[in-house]
Formats: sequence, structure tokens, C-alpha cells
Amino acid sequence: MNPSEIPSNRRRGFIKALGGLTAGLAAFPGFASAQTGGSTPARRPGAKYMGDFAAAKLARVKVAIIGVGNRGSGHARLLGGIAGVDFVGICDLDEGRAKRAAEEITKQGHTPKVYSGDANAWRKMLAEIRPDAVFIATPWEVHASMCIAAMTAGAHAFSEVPIAVTLQEAWDIVDTAEATGRHCMLLENVNYGRDELIYLNMVRQGVIGEILHGEAAYIHDLRGEMENGNSTGSWRTLHYAKRNGNLYPTHGLGPVAQYMSLARGEDNFARIVSLSSPAKGRALHARKSGTLTDPAWKNLDFKGGDINTSIIQTVLGRTILLQWDETSPRPYTRLNLIQGTKGTLAGFPNRMAIEGVTRSHHEWAENAAWEDIAAKYEHPLFKRMGEVAKQMGGHGGMDFLMLYRVIECLRQGEPLDQNVYEGCFWSAVGPLSEKSVAEDGNPQLFPDFTRGNWKSTKPLGIIA
Repeated sequence: MNPSEIPSNRRRGFIKALGGLTAGLAAFPGFASAQTGGSTPARRPGAKYMGDFAAAKLARVKVAIIGVGNRGSGHARLLGGIAGVDFVGICDLDEGRAKRAAEEITKQGHTPKVYSGDANAWRKMLAEIRPDAVFIATPWEVHASMCIAAMTAGAHAFSEVPIAVTLQEAWDIVDTAEATGRHCMLLENVNYGRDELIYLNMVRQGVIGEILHGEAAYIHDLRGEMENGNSTGSWRTLHYAKRNGNLYPTHGLGPVAQYMSLARGEDNFARIVSLSSPAKGRALHARKSGTLTDPAWKNLDFKGGDINTSIIQTVLGRTILLQWDETSPRPYTRLNLIQGTKGTLAGFPNRMAIEGVTRSHHEWAENAAWEDIAAKYEHPLFKRMGEVAKQMGGHGGMDFLMLYRVIECLRQGEPLDQNVYEGCFWSAVGPLSEKSVAEDGNPQLFPDFTRGNWKSTKPLGIIA
């Protein structure tokens, strides 16, 4: 559909969305209380706020994992090589996958018990081996229920992204974490990339001044997953077909949210406006493919737009452009842009423009010039563990660094780098964007999963 062919009612919705985004805060009814998301449920009696929560030290961490497909098997291998880990349990619906993962872990000196063949085998694992930490790498729709069950069983829960697919699931996760006193962390690996850590350090040191705006994305042509047998594409494809919004926001959003200290003392998510393009690419790919996981997908009615574009506004009025596209034939990017009063840092390709540092307001510092500046702000964590992380692997080492930090924090009794509320805020973009798209781009308020306590939560520091 060409822009000129958009029905007048949809054009009005688009204009309304833009007007709602750029209007002053007072012009939006209820925006002054956006940080409470309207009707915020009361914290349960005896529950504890978990923003800066640190659990008791664990001399060794008994680890179990649910799901050892493409993603989970990598996590299992990396966790098995971290000092202080006792790998005690592996669960997967597919018995062959579970046994293969166990064989690899056994080579690292562990003796995990294997659970498989039953949709509830993971529940049996939780009850029998009582792990300290459970890592979850399963389809999106069961992340929340598994996190909740793990915490209820006494374990800290670590979920692949997103942590929830509905707002109610996110609230249930928060309430369970607060009631049990257990961590529940979104495993957002991109926050541990070298470039993202450098930019976090630069922002914390005030190099680009007061933060105003960010840009984040996950643009990655993954149509080929539709031929992935019983792996990721076999269940993600149905999400693309049934849902229309930004279903996978956290890889781009996580780092930008931490640069801005959202939900951590300085600022918080307030509202989102979201629009999707027409849905064309998945159906075209399905019709041309001869090796689909499910031949019925040739006739599947794909509802999700090929690209979703959202704009988030924070309580302080700062903005984030957020995009998601796993369909279009275009190069990979997460954008990774953060802009302040003194300069801008950006990724894909890496470049900087900093007042008084780079040579011209009309040129980016790139390549060797970028590296010269970046080297001065290498993150201490990367200095300490970067070479080990690159050798261990996992998306260039960021997976290992993330898992290493999880275990390190649990053993030292320190707060995690990402708390339960951040995972829920970042994941909430999914259902909120779907609702905004369904309402022709009407703004949607973020719930305040912290119930106002974000104002006293410490920003993520620069970990030495």
C-alpha cells in the first residue's frame, strides 16, 4: 500500500500519534503519573523491593538449565567452564539434545542429571535437585512461567530474551521475585559487548554531556530460520504470523536503557508510540521456499509488519527510536546510538562526534580515529576478562562475559548488573507496541514495575 492509499482514518491515527508524541507533557492526560502506569497493583504484604538486591554469597553455584537447543547448548558449555559452578541438571523436551549437552558438560568435569521426554520434566528437575540458579533458553511463551516456578522453588532465575510476552506475565515475575527474595534476570548479552561497555563508560564519565536521545534496533534477516526444522524458527515463525509490533526489542534497547539509567534513579520509561509496515516478506519467502519447517506456512496469514518503528519517551522527556526487522534483506544493525549535549556515540559502523575532541562537527571519528578515542575508555570489566571472553566465545565473547558476571555476583553476594525490573521494562515493549499498532499508533503508558522505587535505585556503575 502506498502512502497515498492509506485510508483517511489511518492517516488521522498516524498524525494523532505524532502529535501525541511531540506535545508537551501537560497535553497528555495522565502523563504526569506515567511513571505509575495508571493503575499499579499494590506490593504484596511482606514483599521486598529488588532494585539493588544482593543475595547471600554462594561459595559454589549449583546450576541447572532448561532448553539446550541452539542457544541453550552454548550457555551450558560456557557455564560449565566457569570457576565455582557445579552443573547439576539439564532438561530438554528432546532426549537427544539433553544427552548431547550432558556429554559436553561431563567432559568439563560435571555430573549433571538429565531430564527429558516430558513437557513437565523441568518441574521434576527443580523439585529433585534444588539448584541455586536456573538458566532458561526455551520458546518465548514459557519464559515467564519457568522463571516463576524456578524462583518459587528457591532458585535464582535467568531467562533468555524476552523475559515475558504479556504485561501480566511481567507483573507476575516481579511479584514472585519480591515475595521469594530471588533474582530474576534477563540474559541480555549485548550489554556485555566491548563497544557497548566502552560507550557506557564514556557516558558515565560525562564525555557526551547530558543525555538527550538514543537509537536502538534489532535488524537481522532471519527468514532462513523458517527452514530450521524443530529449532528456533519452528516456534518463532508463529509469533511473526500472529503478532504485530516489536516482538524482540531488548538487544538494541538494553544498552541504550542502561546508558540512560532508565529505572535506575535518573529517569524511567514513560510511554511508547509504535507503527508497523505492511506484512509482505515472510509470506513471499514462504511461497518461494521448498524446505519450510512446516509446508502449511506457504498459506499462513502473516499479520506482523516487516519492520516496526517505535518511539519511547521517558519521564524526563528524552527519546529513544526503536526498530525491529527480522524479515527484510538488509545488513545487520543494532544502531546503538546515544546522543548528548556534547556529542554522539554510534554503532554499525562505530563512530563518534564529540565537541572539542573530534576534528569537525561535519565528520565522524571512525576506524582508527574511533579506536584511538575508545581505547582511553576501555571498560575495566573488559580489560580484566575481555581476552578470556573472546577465547571462550559466544557472540564474540559477550555471552561468556554475561554468564561470568552472573556467577561472579552470586558468589560475591553483589547486586546483578540487570535487575528484574529492567528485564520487565525492556520486554514490555513487545505487548505495548502491539497495542499501539492495533490502535493506529496511540501512545501507551509503561507500567511502573518498581512501584516508584526506581527513583532511589542506583545506576549501574562501572564494574572494576
